[in-house]
Amino acid sequence: MKSILVIGMGRLGRHLASTMIDLGNEVMVIDKDPEVIESLSPVHGDANIGDCTNENVIKALGVDNFDICFVTIDSDFQSSLVVTSLLKTYGANLVVSTAKRDIQADLLKKIGADEVVYPEREIAEKLAVRYNSSNIFDFIKLTPEYAIYEIPAPAVWTGKTISNLGVRQHYKVNIIAIKQGNTLNTMPGPDYTFKADDHVIVIGKAGDVFKLSSEK
Repeated sequence: MKSILVIGMGRLGRHLASTMIDLGNEVMVIDKDPEVIESLSPVHGDANIGDCTNENVIKALGVDNFDICFVTIDSDFQSSLVVTSLLKTYGANLVVSTAKRDIQADLLKKIGADEVVYPEREIAEKLAVRYNSSNIFDFIKLTPEYAIYEIPAPAVWTGKTISNLGVRQHYKVNIIAIKQGNTLNTMPGPDYTFKADDHVIVIGKAGDVFKLSSEK
């Protein structure tokens, strides 16, 4: 269990806080809008009104007691910069801030953000990859070149083993798991025999995976 502070209760902040609670963490949320906090108080036991661009507010929160501080102020980038800087000034252990553009990310990192995420960009990339091919079920980007994909095993693989198919040599991807319904077989051996309706979790380049996912 971790102690989490989420500053900024827009859509991202709300979803993040709720998910963190569902995962068993202790979460404090804060926003300067009283109406927002009033609407959240029935589901968030530790919901607070406060303008975190005010140094006294940050100081009073005891931010060094939290494992992670998220800055999810999506409507005012200047406020996001100020809050990020104040969090680090007052000893926050790990500050994760959000950005929409690279220039914003650069500024956030320069003033102390430990990590910057691009929620809108990441969602857009995931949707583009998923719907670019009807056979991409999920996608996790690792580097500009490589990602992890969940795809259906081609029908011609049924009854054959990983070794028979020479997956790495012929398709230039590495299989890291096989999913059958709700069962996940991690790191399957070369003698694994593919079944109908198997999903394959692979790591590889987009072009190679798209080619594989289109195979019948």
